[in-house]
Amino acid sequence: MTLFFSTQCSFSLNVSGFPARHVIELLQTERAYVTRLHLLDQVFCTKLTEEAGKGTFPVEVVKGIFSNVGSIHTFHSQFLLPGLETRMSQWDSTPRIGDILAQLAPFLRMYAEYVKNFDNAMDLLKQWMERSAQFNAIIQDIQSQEACGNLTLQHHMLEPVQRVPRYEMLLKDYLKKLPEDDPDRSQAEKSLNIISMAATHSNTAIRKMENLKKLMEIYEMLGGEEDIVNPSNELIKEGQILKLAARNTSSMEIYLILFNNMLLYCVPKFSLVGQRFTVRTRVGVEGMKVLETSNDDYPHTFQVSGKERTLELQASSEQDKEDWIKAFQKTIEIFQQKNETFKSASKEVVDEVSVKELGKRAPRWIRDNEVTMCMKCKEPFNPLTRRRHHCRACGYVVCYKCSDYKASLRYDGNKLNKVCKDCYFILTGRMDAEEPVSGKKRGILEIEAAQVSGNSVLCGFLQHSTDRTKPCQRVWCVIPQHDALVLYLYGAPQDVKAQCTIPLLGYQVEDVQRSLDHPPTSFRLRQSKSVHYFTADTEEVKLRWLGVICKAVIGEMPECQTPDDGDLANGCHEGVPDGS
Repeated sequence: MTLFFSTQCSFSLNVSGFPARHVIELLQTERAYVTRLHLLDQVFCTKLTEEAGKGTFPVEVVKGIFSNVGSIHTFHSQFLLPGLETRMSQWDSTPRIGDILAQLAPFLRMYAEYVKNFDNAMDLLKQWMERSAQFNAIIQDIQSQEACGNLTLQHHMLEPVQRVPRYEMLLKDYLKKLPEDDPDRSQAEKSLNIISMAATHSNTAIRKMENLKKLMEIYEMLGGEEDIVNPSNELIKEGQILKLAARNTSSMEIYLILFNNMLLYCVPKFSLVGQRFTVRTRVGVEGMKVLETSNDDYPHTFQVSGKERTLELQASSEQDKEDWIKAFQKTIEIFQQKNETFKSASKEVVDEVSVKELGKRAPRWIRDNEVTMCMKCKEPFNPLTRRRHHCRACGYVVCYKCSDYKASLRYDGNKLNKVCKDCYFILTGRMDAEEPVSGKKRGILEIEAAQVSGNSVLCGFLQHSTDRTKPCQRVWCVIPQHDALVLYLYGAPQDVKAQCTIPLLGYQVEDVQRSLDHPPTSFRLRQSKSVHYFTADTEEVKLRWLGVICKAVIGEMPECQTPDDGDLANGCHEGVPDGS
């Protein structure tokens, strides 16, 4: 179905002395935006879905890319745009828009799902454009059409992310020009509060997209040879600088690229298509130090030292030198702060069984049913190819790859026992006990269940399913205090990685009709096409969860639910099972 919109609107406005131009701009941009949504939903998504129906590629890929763009398109084309056009045609008698926006702004919460999925959508799109020739051909064909305006699908997909912040900007300008006693002020301010909350999520996604664009530019500048296009990589600073030789007084021009987790030392290479560089060395930010140096022959020098390489560098000016040093210092400081929690979690073994006692005292074993994945590499267990093994030194449950080490344990008569990699290095003295793991940045799911359960608004077991026709799975659910609008789902209370997360803002909470599959203690979370079914053990536990979730879905911070004595397993952080 093709949508047509009139380019003329039969209304007259007295722009002078009144914020009507902002209203006109809102209407004009809304028409253009609906046209772009039509392109995403009815052209890109529809064409790819039709091809997926032939078995060329999975239809789940298309759903994963476009998320709930269909619902967003319907809302704007059938509700918001018609409402604005009707009001503009009646502007002489009803000169206000606050009431319309106040009524419809709450529906902008549906953008939370789209924005949260944006990074995943970009990854899927890139992956399948490389993997499937037919998938790529359909996208290239549509992008070549006039309706696309010589812009890529990625560019068009960014528009819904940018739209909510634009509403916020237009509404702020509108309120600045609106008299204090205007009857539209109250409703317009109410709308702005709702829109601002939704814009926060969008602004974060925009910054991520801009960073990915920069990463793509660097990727091409390096000849496509370096795997740096990763959402976890953040560009901090780049530029040309001189490197002083270690053995003599010579210098050479190099190109430095500083990320949040590494430094690339690059040298120029011959190219006919713009400036290109080759990476000579990667230096990790972990353990990096930066020092100001003094050299009579070479002014503006400083030194960057890491585990892999030490570089003495000469900036073009004193200001350039200060800018580089500040960039390095800030990057190192932020990296250390972000990795404090990760290192503490990684050294939990050393805290429970200290370095002095490791191997001298038998550890408490983590029970098999308390984890569903390896506590080191985070790969899920299965009964055939990845079975559970226990480290005899720390008691962690690990897979065969992570337990393929042996060390003498004094508590077992100095016999060789199977241990994990971290304990092996500690016991054999081959690695400093303070650094048992690398500084790799963890993803959003890589937060230990025990860690968040210990500081949670609510945690406990629930039965979960996303398909009413399929059996439910028993999962450990946690709403952490530091992220109280997100529900984390783990396979077991000691898992080191969540199975998935549900951003609760904007979801509808519903009671499920009683049936054989769903008892009266069931409830449902729904947002567009995303549906999650939950079943609690008792009515009391169900009400406790509903009390917290009903606040989170409307953006209110829920309070910690303190359980009654004897029912700690489904309460606040006191309910974390210790396996003892």
